[in-house]
Amino acid sequence: MLATITSSPKALLARTCRDFGNGLPNGRFCNGRTVADIIGDEMGLPRPPAYLDQSLTEDVILKNGVNFASGGGGILNETGSLFIQRFSLYKQIELFQGTQDLIREKIRSKEADNFFQQARYIVALGSNDFINNYLMPVYSDSWTYNDKSFIQYLMDTLRAQLILLHSLGARELMLFGLGPMGCIPLQRVLSTDGQCQDKTNQLALAFNKATSELVVDLANNLPNASYTFGDAYDVVNDVITNPGNFASTLCSDRSKYVFWDEYHPSDSANQLIAKEIIIKVGFLKPNLTDIASPPTPATGPSSDDDGHMEITLRS
Repeated sequence: MLATITSSPKALLARTCRDFGNGLPNGRFCNGRTVADIIGDEMGLPRPPAYLDQSLTEDVILKNGVNFASGGGGILNETGSLFIQRFSLYKQIELFQGTQDLIREKIRSKEADNFFQQARYIVALGSNDFINNYLMPVYSDSWTYNDKSFIQYLMDTLRAQLILLHSLGARELMLFGLGPMGCIPLQRVLSTDGQCQDKTNQLALAFNKATSELVVDLANNLPNASYTFGDAYDVVNDVITNPGNFASTLCSDRSKYVFWDEYHPSDSANQLIAKEIIIKVGFLKPNLTDIASPPTPATGPSSDDDGHMEITLRS
């Protein structure tokens, strides 16, 4: 299983996950699968259970990994503070350190070190730092920084976090970039003409450029680091601007739309995004034509975050 924790109650509303498995809410900010779900399925990886899953044990972690994602969290500790219950990336790393202690008690330290160094890690975050922080005047970051200095603040913080993860054993890691945030329905309704907010999209592009450069730098300088940047901005933008059978609106037939609510892409859109990332990164050969059908999930709290904030350990 690929799973996540979410500390924001919005992800447990009845309308979430309605097209996933049994249709019951499980914490995903999506009507079905997220991008991480689909990529994991295509790689043949199990879906790691959520850190707060009450059935989680050391044996389950050793077999399937574990997911620390938290709805509403961000790179910065202050991001999403209005949600109250959310874990920033630093908090997630702290929980990961606690998990390492448990595994070392279960198996010998040398085997534990090998386990964590051979695991695959996913970090998908950043949009909350803009949508639920910098672009909201209720947060002090919105008047403390300008666009350039805020992105630098994010990069300085993210660099420290990724170096910390490396010191904890993360050797193979993928970091997802941002999509065109200015085109989510919530941003479009704030514009005077209902179109995408160019300023917000420019922030996403600047974040992606800085993050890509950061990932390359760390991959070149951290010992044995295989760090990859997953950029799907263009494919998401193409789907929005050349929709075909898609449209960025709330909908009853969610399979024909890019967004299923005011924030989050639909399962159908996520399939297109995941396919593009798979091809770009080289998980599969470029002649990939079909995405696997979603497997039957567990009925318990097996969930994935909206993509805004995720660190996943996979063995």
